[in-house]
Amino acid sequence: MMEKLKIWYDPEGDFLEVSFSTKSGEFKPLSSKQVMIKVDAQDNVIGFAVLNVSKVENVPLEIELPIEKLRGLLSLSKLAISA
Repeated sequence: MMEKLKIWYDPEGDFLEVSFSTKSGEFKPLSSKQVMIKVDAQDNVIGFAVLNVSKVENVPLEIELPIEKLRGLLSLSKLAISA
């Protein structure tokens, strides 16, 4: 069974979090100080977060995730995100 994609926005903190897993993990910064990835104990990407999301000027917001770390968690053929 595939894990659910969860999207959470905190308007007071202006914080957006997208989770691919219910596993616990820690946030690590990317090159952008506004975006962090969330990784599990095996360093697989299990989500990402955007700080000050309402202040994003470059729309659409492009986030580069290390795909090799996603493969450890999810089968890409099963990853389906519908709008």
